[in-house]
Amino acid sequence: MRKKLAAGNWKMNGTTASLAEVDALLAAHPASKCEILLCPPATLVSAMAARIGDGPIHTGGQDCHAEPSGAHTGDIAAGMLVDAGASHVIVGHSERRQDHNETDADIRAKATTATATGLVAVICCGESDNQRVAGQTLDVIGTQLAGSIPDNATAANTVVAYEPIWAIGTGKVPTLEQIGEVHDFIRKILIDRFGTETGDNISILYGGSVKPTNASEIFAVSNVDGALVGGASLKAADFTGIISALETA
Repeated sequence: MRKKLAAGNWKMNGTTASLAEVDALLAAHPASKCEILLCPPATLVSAMAARIGDGPIHTGGQDCHAEPSGAHTGDIAAGMLVDAGASHVIVGHSERRQDHNETDADIRAKATTATATGLVAVICCGESDNQRVAGQTLDVIGTQLAGSIPDNATAANTVVAYEPIWAIGTGKVPTLEQIGEVHDFIRKILIDRFGTETGDNISILYGGSVKPTNASEIFAVSNVDGALVGGASLKAADFTGIISALETA
């Protein structure tokens, strides 16, 4: 049975005062029927994890280094995230691929280290607007997943998130048919590579301008097991609508 996951990526947003939103989410979803994950900036991981305790919300990091330790100023090791109370980490987000020139090989190395350290790796993939217009979407996704997902991936340690770059924070949303085409394609890739038992049980999230107003229809699409949400996860009032839609999907 695949896990339903509502994941929030706070990106470079949030201070200690923002943790009040976590309290509101805990009050709204004391026993959620789906998994909830919040990935705040690194400065808040420890405080958020402590605030949640053994509650229904997981805490995650937004990135980790491929090396377990060393002379890498400004970077964060997977073991440091675990020590801070994180259970998940996002790797390969398009903003990391673009802003930091991360390659599929870089992401694969990070995911390998993350899972070996005990974290669940949320591995992102997605095409640009130009690639979509050129009809290259499935080729791009296939190449990214082949290079980014490590061989030790299981349904317990890996989540895949499809985020079309052109839909992130733009208000643009692919048609339901376009979302379904990519998610079905990703599912086939996972099954072909890892076998039915593993490939059919790795959760696949959709990300890109997901809102309470469109979440239900997106979650009804084939092989959409949840969402990776950006801006709408910063406020409990917005994120709770998405969580509720997933709970009833």
